[in-house]
Amino acid sequence: MSNATPPGWYPDTAVPGHERWWDGTAWTGHTRPYAAAVPPYVPAQSASPAGPGRGSGGGSGRIVAMVVAGAVVVGAAVTGAVLLGRDDDGTRPVARSSSTPPPDTATHDGPGDSPSPDAPADGGDPAVLVDQLNGITLPIPDGWEKPESTVEGVLTMRTARSYSCPGSSGDFCYHGTVTTRTPNAADADTAEKLAKDDIADAADAAYQENAVGTRIHGGITSHKQLAAASVSVAGRTGYEVRWKVVTGKGPGGYVQSLVFPSSVGSESLVVVRYAFDAGPDGPPLSLMDTLTKGIRPIGDSATNGGVGSSVAP
Repeated sequence: MSNATPPGWYPDTAVPGHERWWDGTAWTGHTRPYAAAVPPYVPAQSASPAGPGRGSGGGSGRIVAMVVAGAVVVGAAVTGAVLLGRDDDGTRPVARSSSTPPPDTATHDGPGDSPSPDAPADGGDPAVLVDQLNGITLPIPDGWEKPESTVEGVLTMRTARSYSCPGSSGDFCYHGTVTTRTPNAADADTAEKLAKDDIADAADAAYQENAVGTRIHGGITSHKQLAAASVSVAGRTGYEVRWKVVTGKGPGGYVQSLVFPSSVGSESLVVVRYAFDAGPDGPPLSLMDTLTKGIRPIGDSATNGGVGSSVAP
């Protein structure tokens, strides 16, 4: 069993009464108020005459027992609530700062120790990529897919067809990939600054080396910036930076970092990374703009009915 603390909502001592999202490696900018505690429900009991063979106090005895049991439940609930707010001997990590990780734990029994319904997770619509944590959806183009899992552990959609990577034997590459990411709390706090900071990492992740350190395209030999500008995303002002990269092997490609405020919770920033191969086999560069325009808040009526099926590569 791994000792790493899993992604989840944990107490944030910097903001009393709130929780902060831990992505498995670092604290993010996502916060939310604690969910209101629901008191235990004790059904009302009506007195009834004692039955044959019972003493006259049987009915009241049952009522007293129920009241005592209810008090025990309430006391346990209050005690549990107090313990959940502690970080000295409890099992839940507490957010002290963006650089303080939660303690490693072998077991996680608290309600915030595992991803909640607000955790990064995709819905079941094959035409839409759903980022629950950041509250957005992206249309999936024709000929693309969303894998159930990836080595990077981030929400991903990619071209359905793969090919042998030009710089490595035994590895498979994809002509187009789009991922969504949640920045760490220590990252830049403006869309423009974060996009400019992230683009080099996006290029390295796509064409320098993969998650296990293999130079699947022979590494990046040079790059050229094609765009850096403000852009409207789902009704919010974001920023995008786009590079063209030249690689040691293969046709190279285009990468883009798009950053904009989330539409939920504390409205922390969300990063969408694009990586398209150059050359005739890669997706058209215009598809980046089409996908950006197709980003919607979860629940937006435009995301219903399989919007992705109408997006052609």
